[in-house]
Formats: sequence, structure tokens, C-alpha cells
Amino acid sequence: MDGSGSWDAIDWNQIEDPRPRRLGQAVKESMDDFLLEDEAVIAQGMKPEILIRLSKPDQQINAPFEQMRQKQFDEVLVNAQFFFGEYTILEDFFLGHGVVLLNIREAGTLSVTNFRLLFVSQAKKCVIELGTIPLTTIEKLNDDVKLQPLPHLSDKSRPRELLQVIGKDMRIIVFAFVPKTKQKNEVFDALRKYTKPANLWDLYAFSCDPSTIKNDSEPKWRLLREYFRLFRKSLPQLRGAEEVSLSNDWWRLTRVNSSYSLCSTYPTELIVPRSISDEDLFQASTFRSGKRLPVISWCDPGSGAVLARSSQPMVGLMMNFRNNADEKLVCALSSRTTGDKGSPRKLYIIDARPRANALANGAKGGGSESSSNYPRSEVLFLGIQNIHTMRESLSRLRDYVDAHGSISSNGTPSAVSVVGDRRNRGSTWGGGNLNSMTSFSSTLGEWLNHIQNILVGASWIAAQIAEEAATVLVHCSDGWDRTTQLVALSCLLLDPYYRTFSGFQALVEKDWLAFGHPFAERMGVPTVAENGGSQYELLRQPSLGNLSSSPSRNAIGPSGPSSNASAQSQTSNNSSPILLQWLDCISQLLRLYPSAFQFSSKFLVDFMDCVLSCRFGNFLCNSEREREQSGVTNSCRCMWSHLADLRASGGSFHEHYNPFYDPVKHNGALLPPAAALAPTLWPQFYLRWTCPIESQGGDLESQWHAMTKKYAEAMKAKDIAELRAKDIKMKMESVKQELQRGKRASNTALATAQSAQRENAAIKKAIESIGCTIKFSTSGNQEDRTEVLSCSLRRGTDVRDQEDENGDFSVSISAIEDSLVSESPGDHFCESLCPFRTREGCRWPDAPCAQLGSQFVGLKANFDAFDRLSIQDCYFGPE
Repeated sequence: MDGSGSWDAIDWNQIEDPRPRRLGQAVKESMDDFLLEDEAVIAQGMKPEILIRLSKPDQQINAPFEQMRQKQFDEVLVNAQFFFGEYTILEDFFLGHGVVLLNIREAGTLSVTNFRLLFVSQAKKCVIELGTIPLTTIEKLNDDVKLQPLPHLSDKSRPRELLQVIGKDMRIIVFAFVPKTKQKNEVFDALRKYTKPANLWDLYAFSCDPSTIKNDSEPKWRLLREYFRLFRKSLPQLRGAEEVSLSNDWWRLTRVNSSYSLCSTYPTELIVPRSISDEDLFQASTFRSGKRLPVISWCDPGSGAVLARSSQPMVGLMMNFRNNADEKLVCALSSRTTGDKGSPRKLYIIDARPRANALANGAKGGGSESSSNYPRSEVLFLGIQNIHTMRESLSRLRDYVDAHGSISSNGTPSAVSVVGDRRNRGSTWGGGNLNSMTSFSSTLGEWLNHIQNILVGASWIAAQIAEEAATVLVHCSDGWDRTTQLVALSCLLLDPYYRTFSGFQALVEKDWLAFGHPFAERMGVPTVAENGGSQYELLRQPSLGNLSSSPSRNAIGPSGPSSNASAQSQTSNNSSPILLQWLDCISQLLRLYPSAFQFSSKFLVDFMDCVLSCRFGNFLCNSEREREQSGVTNSCRCMWSHLADLRASGGSFHEHYNPFYDPVKHNGALLPPAAALAPTLWPQFYLRWTCPIESQGGDLESQWHAMTKKYAEAMKAKDIAELRAKDIKMKMESVKQELQRGKRASNTALATAQSAQRENAAIKKAIESIGCTIKFSTSGNQEDRTEVLSCSLRRGTDVRDQEDENGDFSVSISAIEDSLVSESPGDHFCESLCPFRTREGCRWPDAPCAQLGSQFVGLKANFDAFDRLSIQDCYFGPE
């Protein structure tokens, strides 16, 4: 890496206060946002220092400086030029906490927590996924790595302090530290300690509060539920310690191993032939390695076909040892019914090992069956290699992918600069040298050949069971590695239920967990010993590494004796990628049958990452018995619940769902032809670190999920717009209702005003009819010639008579003076007839007639009518 590259990786404006702070305070302030629940920082590469290497033509000077801002740094360069003359920046600049992820040339903070190695970008202020790896996923550490000069860079010496981390997930990352500081030592010492915990309970999975753990059910009950499903029955509601009874014409459920006395690595409940007693099972177990006697893993109640598993028989070197109980048990697996006297069905005994390996095991007392000892049987060898060969093959594939990916652990994109075999010092594809291509084909072909062997073997087993209703017994040496791969993959092909999320969980819990695949040994983590203590085989025989055997090691540089002494290998002789191979086979089937699986390739990747991280307790220890002893079920969180929560958070569009899943189309067994079983590299897993773009480029699932994500965002925007439109509509309705209420109130007020106007007009007319005048006047303009009979009123009558709209007006009702009263005959009649008239004349309205409501007011009599009135005698009757 040259100097200009490091300049781009540094954000000088984000340098914090150079005053030193305590580690705990700094960590708390800067890392809390990036830590998981119950995660705590143990060590951190933090040293506020910059190392600048300045050089004159005849000398070289190292100048350490404390943290500084851009202006201060410019001053340093000016002073350096003044004192030293012409200089050249030869060394990279490491600011902040002084760590650079060399793969992508990203500067940041490197922390060791109780769960992972955490790298946070200084510029982006976010977790860099490539530089963040769980501690249990780390396979090897190397603290003495030197970058070999590459052709396009300067040949001058560039001493760096580097730390190489090799992961079990195909990751090789290199961190560069500030030279001559304690940063790297602090990180390396913490990694060396916490990646190899002394006890099982030191793992992060046990750091959670047990009271917060909510497990739906015990693994034993889930296994029992799966057994009932295989028998096509429903699990009854049980109370207390009531035992379960399950049987049919062929098989039965036995609890003979309830205390693990029959076999310590088998589950407590086993399915065995109905004709075999528990005593026969004990006798048969003595003839099998590890007492792993033949038991049923999958069965078809319709046809009676059986898929059974076991370990190798102890036949001895001469293959002449026999066991009557074992032969009786194996023959019972292939019987048609308990009372059927006819010939048994065909029995295939599948030995997953190469024939030579099976014979070699005879020297240790093992071996393979003889078809002559088992009626209607046939013994076949699949030639699948052992765990050590698989581990070395994956290691070579990892090294080559790292050396030739677009992102390499030495910080150089090989696709641009050095794309050839680095052992040939930079030969390229176009240079006419095909050594690299040949090496790549050999490395890739070796791994894919192992995958193909497993695929072919499982497909053949499934075909015999589905087409012939045959009985197949599968075993290898111990019956927990290659046997588990073949049996679990065959079940996946035979039963469509196992191709769903719930079925996948049931399959893993049955054939991988319950039947004792040694996850602790294969992943290199501690477990519990037989006496309940802790054993850690990972520490027994640390490897010194082999940097000269892989391309990436040679690219990094030769390792001397000190390098071998410091290289830390965290893999025991028993670690191996057995589970990874099984998931790789499923990814190949997913490619062949894209609509047959409910889950996607991304789900398989995340599943594998969860297992390697040891964040959950499901895959700790080597057997069901050890997990019970350690109490992982009640002390650790459940991985299945975690994955279910992830799917629930994204709904049906989550990336774990296979968008092409069609359960109706593939509702039976999958029987791929041999010609179709040509595997390809699983890019989503093997290329995700070194070729991130290419690993997803041709994946239809990824493209669909990308389109679905955009669609979901568009639908979300649509929902927001609809909510806003609905809100606006509601507001408009509210305003409309308010306007209608105002209109109704206005109409009511108008009607009231009109009614009052009519009443006022009637009152005015009535008052005028009794000889009074009504005068309307505004406040302050009244001329009171007469006696006022009414008080002032607020404006409420005819506004047309008002002079001032802003003032009050009054209504005055006055009696008319006698001189103004008209001399009408009616008035004379009233005066002459009124009994209340005085000498002074009519005193209305103060006269008693007005106050008493006299009936004479306004009365006009026509006396002439009386004179003309004739009274007839007929009006009166006889006396």
C-alpha cells in the first residue's frame, strides 16, 4: 500500500481532543452504539500517535508525533522540510486509534469484545462487516506477517506491524497497526486469550440473563413431535412424566436410552423395529463403534421403507467377528410386517468411506459388513474422504479465493494488478502462463468433487427408497459426520416437509443435534467432559501454521522461525467443515430446483454464520447429553427464535424467503439424475468477502429481493401518500361540516331577525293604532318633548332608521298632545262614553282605562242604527 492510498483513508477533520482519556471512558463514549446486548469491550487498539517516515537522499528519519489537526500537521511538514530539506513520505499515516483494515484500506478502531473482533470505520462511523468477525469463527492468528513488495510499488523497505486473522467462513483479513506501539500486542494478546476460552461457560452465549430467555419448548419434545409426524400421528397432550406410546405394524418408539445408558451420543427416544426387544438393542450396541447401533432416522408408513443410520461394525482385521443381535436388528429393518412370512425387502448397506479406508479401520477393530451375513443385502462404498481431507481442501480453496479475489488480504485487487500465481512473481492470465489457471482448477475441482460425492450418494439413497421401497442403512466410521451428511440430505430429497423452515429445523435437530454430531470438536470450542468438567481439545495440539503451502501466505511473505513460533492455530485435529458441506449440497439442489425450497440461499448463509459464531446455545457441545449437563437450553438464547424474528421483521419479502417457492409443484421426492449433479462454487458463501459484487451478480434471488425492496419502498411511499390524502380529506370534511354548521347558524339568526322584525312591525302598528308615536333615534340625539315610556334598547330592530351603525339607538313611545289629536267622530264617541273622562279631558295613557285595559278604548258606537232597529213581537214568546 502506498502513501497516497493512506491519505484517502484518513479524515483529518474528525480528529478528537488529543488529551489522553482512560480506556473505559473512551470505549464507553465511542462503542456503545455498536455493541450487542450483553457485549462488552475487553481490549482496543488505541494509541493517539502518528508515525511519519521522512527521508533525505542520504538518510532516513523516523518522526513520531502526537495526534494533531490538519493545520498542526501542515506545520510539521513545513518544519520537516526546513530541517531536513527534500523528503518523501514513505510510511502510511495511521490516525485516531491507529488501525487500518488492509483489505479495503479503511482506517478505524479495532476492538476485542467478549463476542467478536469489532472494527468501526473512522470516516463512516459504522461497523465494517469484513473486519468484524466473531471470536469463535476465527480459525488462526498470525502476528508476524510481512508484506512482500509488489511490482507496481516502491522497492524500499516498508516495515509494518500486521495481524492476520483467518476465519472459518472463508475470510482472511489483515490489520495494520502503528509501528513501535503496543496497539497490536494488546489486541493480539486479547484475541489469543478469548478465542480459546478455558471453559464452555466463558462463551458469549452464556453472558445473557437466564431470566430473559423464552424457549417455546424443549428439544426433546420437538424431536418427539417429529417422530409422531413420521408415523403420521398427532402428538397427544401429555401431563407430567407420562410416557409416550408410539408404534405401528413395523416400528415402535423406545425409551431404553432415557438415561443414555445404551448410547451416550444418541437421543433418549429411538425408533426401532417392533420385533426387536430392548435387550436385543443392548446386545447389538456392543457390536458397533461407540455403541451407535442401527436405528431408524426416517420411515414411510405407507410403503414401510426405512432410512437407518449407525456406526461401523466391529468386525476386526479379518472381518470375521459377528453379532447375532446386530444381524437380527438389521434384518428386522428390512422386514415387511411383523407377521409377514414372505421374503424381506431389499437391504442396502451404504458405507460412506472409501473401501481402502474401511479396510484400514479393521486394524483398529472396525471395518464394514459382509453381505453374506445379512440376507438380501448389498454393501456399497461411496468414497467420501475423512474430516482431515475436507479441512485441508477448504483451507486451500480459501487461500486461493483470497489471493485472486477483487478484495485481497494484502490490499491489492488481484483482478487489476497481480492476477497470476504469486509464487510465479506476478504472472498474469494474459502472459501466457497457465499455471495459475491449472492451480485454480485443481483447487476448485478438489472441493467440488467432495460436494459431488455427497450429492451423488444422497441422491442414490433417496432413489432406492422412493422407487424400490428399499431399506437403506448408512454408516461411516463413527456415524456422526459423513453419515449425518448423507442421511440428512436424503431426508431432504425424500420429504418435502424438510424443505420448509419448520421442517429444516426439525431435520437439523433430529439428524445433526439429537444423533450427536460433535459440533464442539468440529468448530474447535470447549465442551463438558464426562465428569461434568470442562474439556478443550482445541488447546491440546496447536498448529504452527503452514504459510509456505498456500498462495496467500507466499504473497504476504516468507515466514521465518519466529513466524512459526508466533502463528496461532485455533483448530484441533478434529475440526472440519462438515456442516458447511451439507449446506453447500443444499445450495446446489436449490440451484437445480429453485421452486422446491421455502428458504433461500441467504438463509443458509446466515444459518451457517450463526452456528460458527456460537452466539446461541443450540449448537454447543457434542451431544444432547452434554447440552443437558451444561444447561444450554435454559442458559442461552435460541438460534431458531432469532432467525424467526428476522423473518418476521421483513414479512413475506424477507431475504430468507425463496420467492419462487411452489409447494404444489414439488410435493414429492426430488430425484435428480446423475448428469445434473455437477456442482458449482457456492458464490453467496465462498465469494462474499473477496468478490462481493460477483457473489450476488447472477443470483436470481438477490435480483428479486432487490426489486422487491424497491417495490416495498414504493408501496411504503404510496401508503404514506394515501395516509396524507386521507388526512387531508378528513380535514376537508371537518371544514365542510364547520361551514355547514355556520350556515345553519346564519340561517337561524336570519330567521330570528326576520321574526323579530315582524314582531317589531306588529308592535309598532299596534302602538300607533292606540294613538302613540314611535321615534327611533341614535344615542345622544334624542329630543324628549314628551314623557318617555320605554328605556333604551340594543340594536335589534330596523337598522334602516339608524343614523350611526356603531352607536346604540333608543325607541321612544310618546302620547300625542291633545292639540294634535284629530277631531274625528270616533274620538268624540270615546270621550262622551268614557266613564273615566275628567274635566281636563282624556288623560290617556295615564287614565285608568289604559291601566285597566278598558273595553271602551277605541269603541265607536252607531246610535242611528238603534233608531232604525224594529223589534217584532215574534221575537218574544208568549208569557
